[in-house]
Amino acid sequence: MGATAKLRVACVGGGPAGLYFGILIKRRFPDWDVRICERNRPLDTFGWGVVFSDATLENLRCADEPTHREITEAFAHWDDIEIHFAGRTMRSGGHGFCGISRKRLLEILQRRAVELGVRLDFETEVEDVAGLRAQCDLLVGADGINSRVRSAYADRFAPSLDRRLCRFVWLGTTLPLDAFTFIFERTEHGWFTVHAYRFDEELSTFIVECREETWLAHGLDSAGTQETLSFCESLFEPYLRGHQAMTA
Repeated sequence: MGATAKLRVACVGGGPAGLYFGILIKRRFPDWDVRICERNRPLDTFGWGVVFSDATLENLRCADEPTHREITEAFAHWDDIEIHFAGRTMRSGGHGFCGISRKRLLEILQRRAVELGVRLDFETEVEDVAGLRAQCDLLVGADGINSRVRSAYADRFAPSLDRRLCRFVWLGTTLPLDAFTFIFERTEHGWFTVHAYRFDEELSTFIVECREETWLAHGLDSAGTQETLSFCESLFEPYLRGHQAMTA
């Protein structure tokens, strides 16, 4: 490939990873044709906030300063980690993290990608991976854990998948946390853990996790959304301090 070759690049998946890939490759090769195919609408997303360490933010600054600037203007920052275990609270400082709404992050990355000339095709389901590959010089798979790109070329990638027995629910809460918070709560059927962090002035991510046998024993496999919320709010009531848990 010559230094002046103009390549056609297609990326399957328009989440943060696919968008940031598009931004970086278009910055490096502005004449290349870069297309990102995303099955959902622009701001369809799952979950609440995204967290970065200070070290990651510095990497983002070096890679693309305009993106870094917008992210740092919109984030919530904290230095402490707080752990709740067996009736004790342990807190340490100096770690350096920030949180940002996942939708806000998508807005920033989508705008920057378009500014650089990346073509974003939303509501585009790529079912024929081989067909798309035939239309481009470079195909990138950024389509998540059930990647069709990886499956289509499993003989080349030789992936090794190790599925474990944990269940989790990605909730939000109106409790504005001031530390990266980890909670360990034991029930008659086993442990539940939480990791939680603030991502704007009013909201925090609140992720609840347990082993599958604990999830089954509590009947959560047959629980609806409101029942699950009520269970989590009751179990973690001392930590939520009257605030509610919410689904996205």
